[in-house]
Amino acid sequence: EVDVDPCSFSSFSKCVTKHLNLTYHVDFDSHVIKAKVALTVEVLVDNFTSLTLDTKDLKVSKVTANGQAAKFTLGPKHSFMGTPLEITLPFDLSRGQHVIVEVTYETAPSASALQWLTPEQTAGKKHPYLFSQCQATHCRSMVPCQDTPAMKHTYYAQVSVPKELVAVMSAVRDGQEPDPQDSSRAIYRFRQPVPMPSYLIAIVVGALESREIGPRSRVWSEKEYVGDLSMSHSFYISRTETMLKTAEDLAGPYVWGQYDILVLPPSFPYGGMENPCLTFATPTLLAGDRSLSNVIAHEISHSWTGNLVTNKTWEHFWLNEGHTVYLERMIGRSMESEQFRQFKAMGGWKDLQESVNTFGANNPLTNLVPNMNEVDPDDAFSSVPYEKGFALLYHLEELMGGPEVFMGFVKSYIQMFAYSSVTTEEWKKYLFTYFKNKVDILNKVDWNAWMHTPGMPPVKPQYDTTMADACIALCKRWVKTKEGDLGNFSEVDMKTLSTHQLIEFLSLLLQEDPLPLSHVKRMQEVYRLNALNNAEIRFRWLRLCVKSKWEDAVPMALKMATEQGRMKFTRPLFKEVYNFDKYREEAVRVFIAHRAAMHPVTSNLVAKDLKVDTGKST
Repeated sequence: EVDVDPCSFSSFSKCVTKHLNLTYHVDFDSHVIKAKVALTVEVLVDNFTSLTLDTKDLKVSKVTANGQAAKFTLGPKHSFMGTPLEITLPFDLSRGQHVIVEVTYETAPSASALQWLTPEQTAGKKHPYLFSQCQATHCRSMVPCQDTPAMKHTYYAQVSVPKELVAVMSAVRDGQEPDPQDSSRAIYRFRQPVPMPSYLIAIVVGALESREIGPRSRVWSEKEYVGDLSMSHSFYISRTETMLKTAEDLAGPYVWGQYDILVLPPSFPYGGMENPCLTFATPTLLAGDRSLSNVIAHEISHSWTGNLVTNKTWEHFWLNEGHTVYLERMIGRSMESEQFRQFKAMGGWKDLQESVNTFGANNPLTNLVPNMNEVDPDDAFSSVPYEKGFALLYHLEELMGGPEVFMGFVKSYIQMFAYSSVTTEEWKKYLFTYFKNKVDILNKVDWNAWMHTPGMPPVKPQYDTTMADACIALCKRWVKTKEGDLGNFSEVDMKTLSTHQLIEFLSLLLQEDPLPLSHVKRMQEVYRLNALNNAEIRFRWLRLCVKSKWEDAVPMALKMATEQGRMKFTRPLFKEVYNFDKYREEAVRVFIAHRAAMHPVTSNLVAKDLKVDTGKST
């Protein structure tokens, strides 16, 4: 049984956190949160006298246990794990007892979980904005806690903010009132009655508005976006409830009460984040009509796989992501078609190939279950857990008797492990129990190759290529055509392709050797790709142009890399310009100029990509 998380200082064999009570005072002038947290801790051993919490760059001023002063020391600082907070209790406890440990502290302006935006960095330009992103190990920079997904607890919070701003959290809203200490501020209250891991604690403070988009859903954003959202995306957003119902049919009841969507400012580093009750989404989706559906289907799916059943440590991250992609594609199958699911699965296999190429086929971080000792989860992040995980589940689906049969297992697994955290071993044991009549088939699976071997999976599923064939054919034409025959292309080629297929066509070209410059120039002439705003299309198109050394594309690529901060786009765009020798220094110059306005995780990873000093003490 796993009782150590290599990414955390806290041990979960001696005590477990049951509840967290947070009091926050958000200070936009000094970019700190002045805070107090009371942790309700259950003791698992006799003669219990001390505990260790994770912290990172926190200024701790006071610790009490059941109201009595407790001695504390902060250990040495680790390069990415932060600093252990060692607390000595003024009494000893025995197994089964509870203690309330209260820590008074403030966060650092550089806290890795938080990004403080100036008014200029927001859509409204009038008010500052704060948002958090805790996954994987950043919660400790805003709450001293047992920062491991092995632990699940409920939480309550009260947050004091300037009264012209609104606070929202990954919890159910529990009212607001004027701040009795300061008439220029308001207090917002939140409660999360469903036990969840620390990485799902989330907060946003800004000039937010919301509107209802379904019986249990609202969309939140700055008012500049709310108009866009309800108008152009009313069709997709109105599908939110349909998606929730579809997911419930597949996986069981939705237990979180509310399902809201919050559209963040452009620097948000991910496409979405599955914070309970409040999915965070990048504004790059607003120009991406269909990609909004994809991301929302993915984040909704996390309400079951990830949030309800959680990976016990980050080595088992594929349990969160592989199952979520599987569920997301099952939602796509219900709402679109089986061919659509097959098409998305093929695209995913290509993303996996790209990740394996980037990391290298022998890199242990391409294992489905990587060793995370002394590995920063941010450095390990890639499509491997998503797409290698999905490929394994799809392979098992084929072996076990098809989507209905295998979805029966996934639903049963969710109900079996709901409200707990799991390892790959426990998942596998349950798979063998559920399919006890097919154990002989399961035993033939090369588990070691799937789980513990780097590179591409041992089996490539045979996906149905119906929807991909047109993309493959058009890609082949561009690759094979000689310069003199470029006149054979016309805008008609594109008319029959859906947005999904156009994205796929560009992805296929990116896997080939760079096209001659004459070809990409002709492609712009006939397809007018520069005019398309869809972020998924624009991102691939600009990479293709830079790869072919089209100099006009360089400023456009750097502009896209800095106008938004979604790492999926920003990192490859910077890397592509960096690899164009003539513009290498330009890539570095633009990064350094924009670095201060970037999200801390993004700027740290781009610095590594461009071999610029990360400015982090190691």
